[in-house]
Amino acid sequence: MMTKQRVIRVSTKQLSYAVCVLGTEISLDIKGSLPKGATSFDARGTAGLRVYVTYDPRLTSKPEGSKMWPLDADTEVIVALKGLSSAVNDHKVRVSYYGQSGQTPIASAWLYITCVALSLDADTSRTGTVESYATNKTKWTWGPHGEGAVLLVNCDRDGPSSGNVDHAYPYVRSHADLQDLSLVILNINSPAGIFDNHKLILHISMFDAAKVRVFHAAAGNSSVSHYEHILGSDKFSYAVEPTDGKGQHMFYVEGLAFPDTDFNGLVSLNATLLEQTNRTSPATPVFTDTVVFHVAPWLMTPNTQKPLEIFVCSIEKGENSNKKFLEAIKLLARKASCKLTICPEVENRGDRWIQDEMEFGYVESPHKSFPVVFDSPRNRGLKEFPFKKILGPDFGYVTREPKNGRVSSLDSFGNLDVSPPVTVKGKDYPLGRILLGSSFPGSGNRKMAKVVRDFLYAQKVQCPVELYSDWLTVGHVDEFLSFVPAPGKKGFRLLLASPLACLKLFEEKQKEGYGDAALFEGLKTVGKITLNQLLADRNLRQDSKYVQSCIDWNRSILKRELGVSERDIIDIPQLFTLEGSTATALFPDMVNMLVLGEHLGIPKPHGPIIHGQCCLEVKVRSLLEPLGLSCTFIDDFFSYHVLLGEVHCGTNVRREPFSFHWWNILP
Repeated sequence: MMTKQRVIRVSTKQLSYAVCVLGTEISLDIKGSLPKGATSFDARGTAGLRVYVTYDPRLTSKPEGSKMWPLDADTEVIVALKGLSSAVNDHKVRVSYYGQSGQTPIASAWLYITCVALSLDADTSRTGTVESYATNKTKWTWGPHGEGAVLLVNCDRDGPSSGNVDHAYPYVRSHADLQDLSLVILNINSPAGIFDNHKLILHISMFDAAKVRVFHAAAGNSSVSHYEHILGSDKFSYAVEPTDGKGQHMFYVEGLAFPDTDFNGLVSLNATLLEQTNRTSPATPVFTDTVVFHVAPWLMTPNTQKPLEIFVCSIEKGENSNKKFLEAIKLLARKASCKLTICPEVENRGDRWIQDEMEFGYVESPHKSFPVVFDSPRNRGLKEFPFKKILGPDFGYVTREPKNGRVSSLDSFGNLDVSPPVTVKGKDYPLGRILLGSSFPGSGNRKMAKVVRDFLYAQKVQCPVELYSDWLTVGHVDEFLSFVPAPGKKGFRLLLASPLACLKLFEEKQKEGYGDAALFEGLKTVGKITLNQLLADRNLRQDSKYVQSCIDWNRSILKRELGVSERDIIDIPQLFTLEGSTATALFPDMVNMLVLGEHLGIPKPHGPIIHGQCCLEVKVRSLLEPLGLSCTFIDDFFSYHVLLGEVHCGTNVRREPFSFHWWNILP
């Protein structure tokens, strides 16, 4: 499909000349220099040009035979450029003017055209390779049939280990750094001498300058020091050195910013051919080619994705040491054939809540993908760990900090999760939906920081769902929900903590004659509670009713926003008690689990022992093992539970990216 790019005036008094770009169309102004007495015209071109006339059929009709076009009609002469020039001015168009007799031309206007090939090309078909002279680059569209190039935020660190993320530096740091950038090729094919009075400019808008950076590869030199920073920051345009004849210029483009409230993720790179008619006059544009990029969003991975690496902190000092917990995690990691990384105390500075400090995700383009850690603004003992120990070669880093520095417990990333892929009322979410906890509608209490929420919403492809978590003392969504892989079309089950399911189980055991069986049996320094005592506690029953109503509020949201039904939900028995106006788990919170494929690391609840087994563990096994899941109960009572957290809070998992490409979504 050809595009009309410009209007060229022709004259009967002098020859006209133009340099035009192959694949474009030009409109001839044939009426600006009419000879006296002219009433009609015809237009013809040499090989390599297609000359035709457009007209309004309501005002005139196409001439038959050798008749001419009337000049007073609404007509326009179009020249389509189909053939490349082998020499300057080798294509010609003649416009002949006729008087009333219409037999012999009374005057002619000549236009000499030099047709050059010029194209700014990127991977606009999203195949991983650059296609020369592509036509699908000026607009960015979503979906499996969409077109447009993709740009990665160059947020890993391929340079020295003590440095910042790569895009903080206005130069290429290494050949590995170069691999994170998107290749753009400027293709030129022209006769010699064209650039005596023409020049090529590569340029970006001032609004994109803070979002993108462009480097130019020096011809014949592969050293990274010869990649010149030409666009971005305070650089808006760059004059490309001319080449006579056929040539290619290689550019590398890096993203500097993720999509956010003030940035929709789209940036444009332009190449413009300018004509310089004389030294004293400004140059005028002849042709512009544009490539539109979309910066890749940051993506989260749900529990159903394959685990690749577990992170956990080592806390050796004090009465809340997690040595036994670490041994249990090591065993589970071996079972799941998963790499284990232990953050030592010298690095965590006594902060064991590694789930709260960071969230693992990834970025993807057709040519490259790498994990990216999102560092929460909670900034406690683990504050430096994501930047100093996770950021590195092909491992990116991003963070969002409130300007006023104010954060709440809801800014910790135990309060951030993502569902497996779902379909809701016919709309697909093939990368799942982000889940984040907030306050009750209208209550105006704790919320996740606006900069973090805005960032998550701006990624667009995992459309967030806000849940009510402020009823909890800590206030995290992982205290009442989790996802586990399961057979079937959906591929998962949603686990929800349920006080009523727990009371029902305990009532059954009481009726069976086990009222004297007790919670916390055998735990030193913890008073045991028998089933009879627990079920007689009116305050606990009232607390349970309130907590169940809070969870049921979220249950309705999750069913509506994730398209899950009751058969997709499993109620995990769990009790909470109110301390003031917020709730904490009475015994270790079993939904706060570590999911490693079929292997689950579940907080050991220390429930009533009946027939030599914890009845809570037996119940949970009966719910989950038929799904092909293996339940390992991990004792975290003194190392995590009494400190208001559990297994999930104390671990973190990097998971395999989705096979589905984000750009194929129809948001």
